[in-house]
Amino acid sequence: MSDSRSADLVAEVESLELDQELGEMRVGYQTWNQDNLCVESYHEDILYYTSRWDALCPYIDVTPDMLNMASKPFIVYAVPPESPYGVPIKDKYGLVNVADEAFWTEPRRQRKFKELEKLCKRLRVTETVVLGQTLSVDDVYEMGGVHFEAYDIHPDEVTGFIDYIQNLEVLIIRAFSEEGDLVLTDVSILLPERKQVYGSFCQWNPLYRNRSPGIFACLLVSKWAAQNGYHFYNLGPVDDYGYKALFVTDFEPIFAVAMTDEDHPLALDMTSPLHTDFTPDVWNKIDRPH
Repeated sequence: MSDSRSADLVAEVESLELDQELGEMRVGYQTWNQDNLCVESYHEDILYYTSRWDALCPYIDVTPDMLNMASKPFIVYAVPPESPYGVPIKDKYGLVNVADEAFWTEPRRQRKFKELEKLCKRLRVTETVVLGQTLSVDDVYEMGGVHFEAYDIHPDEVTGFIDYIQNLEVLIIRAFSEEGDLVLTDVSILLPERKQVYGSFCQWNPLYRNRSPGIFACLLVSKWAAQNGYHFYNLGPVDDYGYKALFVTDFEPIFAVAMTDEDHPLALDMTSPLHTDFTPDVWNKIDRPH
């Protein structure tokens, strides 16, 4: 092992030990403690819990300690595909293979993209890459606060996003009208180790709905990813998001963990996520089946 790698490992162990002394746990890009791990979610009027990274972050690592610590029922979606934990659910990540020339030359897609670019040709676009650790909660709300309110994204999930990006870079794309109106703000997490750009959220101005700003944002990110050496643009879960079909070329299984008491009201409701995303035989199963 190289001296530099040895030093990195020592620093990582020392950091983990310090976190634990402070009552804070760490895995992957995530840190948490007893007080901030869980976010209240509701199915109808039934309370259950998800993690603070659930809404805006990809590839959420879990540990046995985390699962034991969490309030129940506790559901974690998007456990990394290489993790030893989690079971596959029905939904999938939709990936855009921006490195494949065929993506850009497929006739229908090529025609749609040209129509979109013509529609938005007068918009002024800016592209900025920033260190995640430089963004504050206020910064993130400025870029996505309206979107968060519309989609019931909890304030704790915004702080979870801030936590996740501390050691990552973030791509921020904005588009402005000729009059100077902000038409869209798109925020993506750069995951170079996966050769992915992950789309976290996009907020767009409803006054410019006729220019399809959300779809235009997907095109802008796809182009940026291709031009900057990334292989995939990850559009997140594809279920119930028909517009993503124009872009998606590949699907990746989504793995998840569900921890619950079998007599909890959520478990007894056949329309709850415990039944729509899981089957009872995998509740409380931590290890991934082989």
